[in-house]
Amino acid sequence: MRLLEAGWERRLDSVAAHMVHFGYGQRFGATRKCVARSWHSSFPRIDKHLTEIHCPNKVKVVNWTLNPDAAAPTPYPAALKRIIGGNAHREALAEIAAWPGYAPTPLRTAAKLASSLGIESVWVKDESGRFGLGSFKALGGAYGIRRVMKGGRDRAASSAGKRGEGHPATPTVTCASDGNHGRSVAWGAHMFGCDAVVYLPAHVTEIRADAIRSYGARVVRVDGEYDDAVARAARDATRNGWTVISDTSYPGYMEIPRHVMVGYTIMISEVLDVLQPTLNVVQPTPDMSLPTHVFIQGGVGGLAAAVIGRLWERLGEHRPVAVIVEPAAANGLLQSALAGKPSASRGDLHTIMAGLSCREISPLAWEIVGKGAHAFMTAPEDGIAPLMRAAAQGDLGEPFEGGESGVAGLLGLIEVARDEERRRAIRLDERSRVLVFNTEGATDPELYARIVD
Repeated sequence: MRLLEAGWERRLDSVAAHMVHFGYGQRFGATRKCVARSWHSSFPRIDKHLTEIHCPNKVKVVNWTLNPDAAAPTPYPAALKRIIGGNAHREALAEIAAWPGYAPTPLRTAAKLASSLGIESVWVKDESGRFGLGSFKALGGAYGIRRVMKGGRDRAASSAGKRGEGHPATPTVTCASDGNHGRSVAWGAHMFGCDAVVYLPAHVTEIRADAIRSYGARVVRVDGEYDDAVARAARDATRNGWTVISDTSYPGYMEIPRHVMVGYTIMISEVLDVLQPTLNVVQPTPDMSLPTHVFIQGGVGGLAAAVIGRLWERLGEHRPVAVIVEPAAANGLLQSALAGKPSASRGDLHTIMAGLSCREISPLAWEIVGKGAHAFMTAPEDGIAPLMRAAAQGDLGEPFEGGESGVAGLLGLIEVARDEERRRAIRLDERSRVLVFNTEGATDPELYARIVD
């Protein structure tokens, strides 16, 4: 698939012609494509996994670009605080920490992998057990519902009172989902006493659909891709008076996606509380044991915006280098970086990383990602399954249950670390401390078992 047209070629040439300052005082050029070196010689067991699915001598071409619009090391811009800001974060933390079953998820170490890659540390924020829902999405959808429910109930109660009714009608929330967000919305609706209708595109497995139904939500199948489900949910919500709960923004729909993204920022507080508890009382300094790099899954950009925004506000000029990782078939954020504005993926969206299978990005998220991310890349499909097995078997360090989309950021790190040109471009070296997110566990247990066993 050809990614680069004439306008994008000119934009990439401009990257090579200008300094992109990542905080290390170094000039960087951009490459259109880099050949990723194989990493399977590092561990015999991982080597076995990889040779099961492709020839050992096969060369993989992975798309990659630096971000010519990446902001220099500065304090977090005031304009971005209205999207992801400290006051909103603290309000979300106070709310979510009070929910039944709340506990910080583990920050695991992948010491074996770090040693193999020649870097100091790899930390894996493991979201596979979040609220028993299996993914980080539990923080966003449910919090979005919580933020809108009180106002909705107040309006409904007022309307019912005027009509002389004793009880207002039960409100309905709705969303489109590749599985995990819908489960969060269904769970949140059940917890906060409203109805839920979740629209699923054709590729979502029936096991994931059943997980959504288990919380009392109604599932509607859409014959199309994720963005078709988004459009259908928006149309039906307008016709029926429902409230859309999504981290995907679009014109006229910005506030609720902001709340959903703010919910995701809880993960960053949990990470920093483990790595540097004193940040609550002191300012960050270069000698602190904090992430120098973070690799983040793409999707519509909501997770990336939350991670980058919260780290940037908290660490200021010491914010880590941020690399966005996507499937080649669903690379809307990389396309947006090449175009310099929100742009859609031109891929077919067919990817093992089903949770990242979306064509359009969120314009609201792009306001942060477009300034705060330093590089964008795609991860090879054939690397996901062996990495899931390696994670489960403890070949990377502490074992963890990594789903198909869950290990994508980690795979991005491995691909960059094994490519000398890209490694130099983001100053990934023996002093680097890298944070990644296992965004989901076995959200489809049957599929997970077939891959891992």
